[in-house]
Amino acid sequence: MRSIWVIPLLALIICSGCAQYKSNQVSPEPEEIKNYDVQTSRTPNLLDGSEGSVRAPHPLSLADLRAKYKSTFLLNGSPTKREVALTFDDAPDDRFTPQILDVLKKEDVKATFFVIGNRVEAHPEIIKRMADEGHVVGNHSYNHANLPKLSDADFRNQVTKTDGLVRSITGYKPMLIRPPYGNISEIQIQWLASQHKKIIFWNVDSLDWKGLNAEQVKTNILSHVHQGSIVLQHAAGGTGEDLSGTVHALPDIIKKLRSDGIKLVTIPELLDLREGQ
Repeated sequence: MRSIWVIPLLALIICSGCAQYKSNQVSPEPEEIKNYDVQTSRTPNLLDGSEGSVRAPHPLSLADLRAKYKSTFLLNGSPTKREVALTFDDAPDDRFTPQILDVLKKEDVKATFFVIGNRVEAHPEIIKRMADEGHVVGNHSYNHANLPKLSDADFRNQVTKTDGLVRSITGYKPMLIRPPYGNISEIQIQWLASQHKKIIFWNVDSLDWKGLNAEQVKTNILSHVHQGSIVLQHAAGGTGEDLSGTVHALPDIIKKLRSDGIKLVTIPELLDLREGQ
């Protein structure tokens, strides 16, 4: 009869000992865990660094920004319409811009000019001529700043100051803007969208700012242009830049596009936008 109680009693003693052993174990302190260095262990380190360093947010690329803000950030028109828009940056100056306007007038073509504010101040009569001859004037900043490097206040001043100068001559505030160097940040896009502006890029680049001759400019444009294209050229440049290649190539470019049944239009026509605000 006594043997019946021996086994349960022994089991109770053993379990009590286990519990006592566990209670005497020392758990690692939080600080000790925090100070643990994987480099001191035999575990190989992560090749390209920790998750935190690699997964940190990175600025969106221009392609990402175009996809994200496709109603504001535009670089071409409809490929189903036989239309192309010629655009000219960095105007006005008193050398190349008048020559380009002469060619456009002779060929009866309306284009879109993205102008720099301090050059508008220097040559207001050329902006007036653009407007009088039916061209569209867009904003290209006040002094061709690299916009992402600016503070919010300076960026907005670049835009609003140039808007005011253009409006004082043409009678409308530009709804179109093209950032210098093609550089712009996401927060700047968001602000421009809040101001109901359209950011106009391009899908055909003449590369005329490199000082190319007329044949090179023509090749760069005509070998890449298609229905709905926005063509980038320059009507003025930086110190010492020679844009005579653009001036001399322009008549042949216009004739070739027309012979292919392409209508040359302004950006608002190409994109079905209202020209002024």
